[in-house]
Amino acid sequence: MNYVIGVDTGGTFTDGFVSGEDGTIAAAKSPSTPPDFSRGFLDVIDELAKELGVQTPDLLSKTKYIIHGTTSTLNAVVTGDVAKVGFLTTRGHADSISMMNLEGRYAGLDPEQIQNISRTNKPEPLVQRSLVEEIDERIDYKGAVVVELDESGTRQAVARLVGQNVEAIAVSLLWSFLNPIHEIRIREIVNEIAPGLYVAVSHEISPRIREYTRNSTTIINTQVGPRLAAYLSPLEVELRNRGLAGSLLVMQGSGGCVQAAQAPKYAVSTLGSVLTGGVVGCVHLAKALGHRNIISTDMGGTTFLVGLIQDGKPITTTTTVLNQHQINTPMVDVHTIGSGGGAIAWIDGGGNLRVGPRSAGARPGPVCYAEGGTEPTVTDADLVLGIINPDNFLGGRKKLSKKMAEDAIRTKIAEPLGLTVEEGAAAIYTIQNAQTADLVRKVVVNSGHDPRDFVIYSFGGAGPVHAASYSADIGSPEVLIPLGTTAAVFSAYGLASSDIVLTAETSDPSNWPVAPATINECYGRLEQELRSRMQEQGLEFQTIEYVREAEIRYTMQMAEVTTPVPAGVLDAKAIDAVGAEFEALYERLYGKGSGFADAGLQVITYRVRAVGMLPIRTKLPDLEIAAGAPESSGTRRVFLDVRKGWQETKIYDYQALKVGAEIDGPAVVETPTTTIAVPEGSRGTVDRLGNLVLRPTAA
Repeated sequence: MNYVIGVDTGGTFTDGFVSGEDGTIAAAKSPSTPPDFSRGFLDVIDELAKELGVQTPDLLSKTKYIIHGTTSTLNAVVTGDVAKVGFLTTRGHADSISMMNLEGRYAGLDPEQIQNISRTNKPEPLVQRSLVEEIDERIDYKGAVVVELDESGTRQAVARLVGQNVEAIAVSLLWSFLNPIHEIRIREIVNEIAPGLYVAVSHEISPRIREYTRNSTTIINTQVGPRLAAYLSPLEVELRNRGLAGSLLVMQGSGGCVQAAQAPKYAVSTLGSVLTGGVVGCVHLAKALGHRNIISTDMGGTTFLVGLIQDGKPITTTTTVLNQHQINTPMVDVHTIGSGGGAIAWIDGGGNLRVGPRSAGARPGPVCYAEGGTEPTVTDADLVLGIINPDNFLGGRKKLSKKMAEDAIRTKIAEPLGLTVEEGAAAIYTIQNAQTADLVRKVVVNSGHDPRDFVIYSFGGAGPVHAASYSADIGSPEVLIPLGTTAAVFSAYGLASSDIVLTAETSDPSNWPVAPATINECYGRLEQELRSRMQEQGLEFQTIEYVREAEIRYTMQMAEVTTPVPAGVLDAKAIDAVGAEFEALYERLYGKGSGFADAGLQVITYRVRAVGMLPIRTKLPDLEIAAGAPESSGTRRVFLDVRKGWQETKIYDYQALKVGAEIDGPAVVETPTTTIAVPEGSRGTVDRLGNLVLRPTAA
């Protein structure tokens, strides 16, 4: 029997999910192990083998794919632990990365921050000026060579950078996406002078118009590429030594994976790696359940993540902002705040209780872990409130200290605010629920949707603890805790359910409608590139689907709308239909009558996504139907609702529940890796796949 494994490395825990061809599934969690996250990865593989009752070499020898969601690149950028990069650009344009097209001052900031001009600053340039070299060459806006590449000057520039001990070189020249001849030759020169040095060229990493974002994307890719390679290469060697027969794949921010050997070349695509597994899992599970509109909510130890799925497809974005730098890379649009189970509760200078964004992380973790933590966290509050069982954490593998949690909340929160310990814990719990609800509301409402039209999927180690509270706050009619005992590792399930996804794009600004020969040639070239890259993956696929889109705008606008383009050879009629679809999309986004057809249309960028469906699919078995009402394993005093206060609450073991079982709140359902809170006024029902569905009792 063949297996597929998903491993999701978070800031606090590393999650694992394994699925066999016969429908066998198992899940496990293990503490993350910064700074060497590979140890946590290998630990969770061992735990999965134990869950299946086999030895690790036996499991790995039958594994076709391990799909890994990694924090390697994101952590490198956030912490500044990136490679020392030299930057080569066209003569006269060295300062573009410090000027930042004025975007650096406001990119990624909310309106209130932008308006506070005296407190806004541009970030530091991605490359210090001494490591930027200008090259004599020039390609014009039509792709014609205006100035030939000065190879002698290029060699001198590369030698100067190598002499400054750079670890990698980024190359981004003007209009290279229309004619990459000079970038290709510069890479050859770098390889001649410094064989083995990591090199990234913009026409491969970000072949889009707009100089600054193309530069920043290429530079960030170059900064994190060597770090990703340094993480993945020894990890794959160790997996081979332990018996892995199949492939190690790496999740990308686009919602699809890629061979580990290929990932460092396009390292920037993995920045959202660890954020997207849960959304992908929601898409796959929703197909089995018939849900079309889903709010994906993932609360782990460090962060709370929200993604939106509309009409069965995740909402995506073609650009993102990281540390106020614009990055061109397709990503599932996931919003995040530092409000996970490890979020630290603290009192600000005004005497107000705050929760997050700082996290206790995996080391030392919440105070109740008894591993050196001194600052109270959400998990400490959940323990004091009786929601979490101190003897059942990680299936009983880790015992929690309620007394240490109480002492920390007393000294850091309760006494300074004049509260009892229990009141302090309740305040932390309430603030946590409110700020997570605020993010969900912001994501859904700002997208023009009504939360009441969506089902919430809640997962992660801490998500099911708080799901009923933040969903009630926004008025969502239904909350689904996916796969019951594996809800805490649902992102790993999403990884195990993913496919290979590659993207090719190019900018070629033109007035619309474009001549059929031009557009057909462009999409044909992009699809041929993707066919070659798919072959490089060295995998078998059930099918490969090519999905086209175009970035279109009204003339003189500065922002485009992503518009679908049909497959096949396009004639004038089909091209006109694409323009009409753009106008319809524009009105749906910005309101009826907002379009201005008289301005004319422009196409800026063409894009194709190739989706290679892997042959081993994650299967979820139907569970046994319940014969009667579920039996509780006892009761304990629990605080689930600020309006109800403390209540004697029934406790249930999720592993004993069967399909059709109904649980009326107040209740707590315990699994080996998470806890599900069912407040009074809610009812939980187990469906055929083991999901626990929470609805208001009146419904």
